[in-house]
Amino acid sequence: MKLEKRDFDAIIVGSGPNGLAAAIFLQQNGLSVLILEAKSEIGGGLRSAELTLPGFTHDICSAIHPLAVGSPFFQQLPLANHGLEYIYPEIAAAHPFDNGTAAVLKQSVTETAKLLGNDEQEYLKLIQPIVYDWPSIAADVLGPLHYPKHPLAMARFGLSALTSATHLSKRFKTEEAKALFAGMAAHSMLPLSKITTSAVALVLMVNGHLKGWPIPKGGSNRIANALASYFTSIGGKIETNTYVKSLEQLPSSHAVLFDVSPKQLLQIAGHQFSSLYKWQLERYRYGMGVFKVDWALDGPIPFIAEECKRAGTIHIGNTISEITNSEQQTWDGQHPEKPFVLLAQQSVFDSTRAPEGKHTAWAYCHVPNGSKVDMTATIENQIERFAPGFKDLILAKHTISPAQMEEYNPNYIGGDINGGVIDIGQLFTRPALRWSPYKTSAKGMYICSASTPPGGGVHGMCGYNAAKRVFKDIFAG
Repeated sequence: MKLEKRDFDAIIVGSGPNGLAAAIFLQQNGLSVLILEAKSEIGGGLRSAELTLPGFTHDICSAIHPLAVGSPFFQQLPLANHGLEYIYPEIAAAHPFDNGTAAVLKQSVTETAKLLGNDEQEYLKLIQPIVYDWPSIAADVLGPLHYPKHPLAMARFGLSALTSATHLSKRFKTEEAKALFAGMAAHSMLPLSKITTSAVALVLMVNGHLKGWPIPKGGSNRIANALASYFTSIGGKIETNTYVKSLEQLPSSHAVLFDVSPKQLLQIAGHQFSSLYKWQLERYRYGMGVFKVDWALDGPIPFIAEECKRAGTIHIGNTISEITNSEQQTWDGQHPEKPFVLLAQQSVFDSTRAPEGKHTAWAYCHVPNGSKVDMTATIENQIERFAPGFKDLILAKHTISPAQMEEYNPNYIGGDINGGVIDIGQLFTRPALRWSPYKTSAKGMYICSASTPPGGGVHGMCGYNAAKRVFKDIFAG
């Protein structure tokens, strides 16, 4: 079927990792593609800036990238040729305890297991089969609900993945293994009693064992810049400073893919949708927000546990009991005194991030959606607990509240950086219950943001999967 001439074959609204992935796939398949970005620079959650002092580069949103380096789609792209260089910390993630020790995730499965003592065999039994199967099931796990290419391997993963972290952690005897797993599961931004939390933990751990948890040299914006550079090198076009608020702003095209939240999608194109689809989008649920702090430091963070000094990411939460309680309290609308804190120390491994002898640190904790409470002191107290003297090193700081997070990126509704709750009710049916979650009820309009499967994270798979759907629906014939 020959399509009539339009200004572009496809338009992508939003240039986060999913918008960029969708644009690249369609451009690779011989289409003419335009990306429209509201801000002055591309990237969505992939931006970096001097937030504190001159010479200190901070990642505004995402910082450590196991899912980017492990993405089935991004791995196919020549991003190194477009300026992207990853740095791999010796320890992917460390989890300190009050007694001065720490559990760690290293790239070696056997090394990680051995350090867990009495849980060595149980860790190997749980993780090794998934590590072995992952290359064959990754695209299916990180996609919409469909019949998998490797059903037995997928079933093996699902048996562990579709349980709660509190349940699966009972396989372990030691506090170290339980807490390490709980810290991974807390990335889900859900109470650890929810049945999808184990899936998030397993995906992060397995990617750590296969690819590591790397830091992009120079800043997370280097990932976005590399994707954009490759996209334009194959003929794609990008326009910044173009905030799309109405369909009337768009040039003519055969397809429009929105890298936006359901709330924004309704504002832009709601009048074109069926009443049922509008009703489903209006009922879409957003989860916990984040409160984030960046610091310029006079030296490296003085963690008591030596392993923490060699890790790119630190999970500050102590025991599984403490993490479970803090995440449940946050879910229930409270602000815990000892929240789970995600911390990254990029400058320890990437000297381009700070002046010589100085350092940066990046951390956030979960808060109720839309929270207005300043969590700076609470977060700093948690870090000081495991690194006495940390506060004395602070030269300057910069905070981002949930409201400021949404202002910076309108996809982060109420500070929710995951694109909506990722519980069983919104895992595969995000943002609506449809044969294809990427199709809207309006012809030629699609959604490709983190509010579609597989959800949040810098992997581009929401955009890639949506673009495949678009190509099949409109252009493959």
